[in-house]
Amino acid sequence: MHISYKPLWHTLVERNMRKEDLRIAASLTTNMIANMGKGKNISMETLVRICEALNCGILDVIELEQDTNNTDKE
Repeated sequence: MHISYKPLWHTLVERNMRKEDLRIAASLTTNMIANMGKGKNISMETLVRICEALNCGILDVIELEQDTNNTDKE
């Protein structure tokens, strides 16, 4: 499984916000925004700042997705 930021991008569209607007509102760095765009993990502290800036819940920001190359590891 991996974290997807699709809900965040949908939330921004619904609120007519750009990534730059989010960056400023949540005091994020451009690297944090870039990492999210690449699907990389960010800290829980950063997720909380995003939720506070958008006044939303965590499920409006991230979701868990199954890996497409899921192999059973025992």
